Amino acid sequence: MPVRSGDILELIRTGAATTRGDLLQETGLSRMTVAQRLDRLLAHRLVVEAGSSAAARGRPRKSLRFNTEHSVVAIAAVDTTHTVLALTDLGGRILARTRIEPRVADGPVPTLTAISESLSELLTPGLPPLAGIGISVPGPVDPTTGRPSEPPIMPGWDAYPIAEHLQEHVAAVPVYTANDADAAALGEYVTGHLGCRSLVLVKVSTGIGTGIVLSGRRYVGADGGAGDIGHVHVEVPGEARCQCGAVGCLAAVASGRAVASALRGLGRDVTSGGEVGALLRAGDPDAARLTREAGRRIGEVLATVVCVLNPEVVVIGGALASTPLITGIRETLYGGSLPRATRHLRLMLGSLNEDAAVIGLNQIVVDAEFGSEAINDRLGPV
Repeated sequence: MPVRSGDILELIRTGAATTRGDLLQETGLSRMTVAQRLDRLLAHRLVVEAGSSAAARGRPRKSLRFNTEHSVVAIAAVDTTHTVLALTDLGGRILARTRIEPRVADGPVPTLTAISESLSELLTPGLPPLAGIGISVPGPVDPTTGRPSEPPIMPGWDAYPIAEHLQEHVAAVPVYTANDADAAALGEYVTGHLGCRSLVLVKVSTGIGTGIVLSGRRYVGADGGAGDIGHVHVEVPGEARCQCGAVGCLAAVASGRAVASALRGLGRDVTSGGEVGALLRAGDPDAARLTREAGRRIGEVLATVVCVLNPEVVVIGGALASTPLITGIRETLYGGSLPRATRHLRLMLGSLNEDAAVIGLNQIVVDAEFGSEAINDRLGPV
């Protein structure tokens, strides 16, 4: 395969090459050919050449870097009761951020209308061009169509054309849709776990979902349903009915919605995972006790995931991410897994909170729009 401009950019963007000398060594191309490819990238402002690094002998070498200010990315991280909106540069730096509170249960049109209006307000004059839009939703996403695929807690969203809606009401740019836990897993990976061979993120909010990153890539499954552990059946006394309509799902007994229901039985006015999270941050003892119990049930199911995938890192995120939750998970996860599967496992709380999905969506858009294949197609055969 010939090494083209997009392949040169990929080496620079990933940090594999930071000087012209690095590019010569990595590609095996002649100095003239590397210069030709690089000049093309410089002319399109995709690469910046500046400063200098001290060489062992001879002249100082100028450093090369991906131009993260080339354009911006619009982000919508949709949760069940709110959405975080952001503008980022191509390096994932958040330039603007806001939060709105549409409920996904009200359907796609009101939710996406509110998102479109807010994103349009963030896209003020004078910004660099908009490279694309990334949006995550709390349900499975078909990897072929990019549309929600029978999402259990999103009534009316199945197969809804999210991309087309945003392209019509925000901007005619590429739109990339992802599951929220998948996006958050990628965000945690690129921020603090680069090089990790396998990472699993468990998001516990109003529902429960899992994102999987293998060798630096999201694993979404054949139909976008990988990691949907919230609908694994567990043995529970009585009838614990899930939002999907089934009885005995993990989410029916261990999600933020389930904990909120138990708290209402104690006289607390809470309805969502976000409100449970607020009680946890305030040190509420009942919320802590019930969240720890939920963690034990999650750990029972997560033990199977750990035995199957043998991940290096398990990150706990979402509104209920807390010491009580991770304590409960630890109590059953390790006892339910083979010692070999957990020997080198790191179990930890996420570091990015709600921004995990924002950073992950930024990475999805940038990888798609500025990856080697996209740039080669854009710049032609050189």
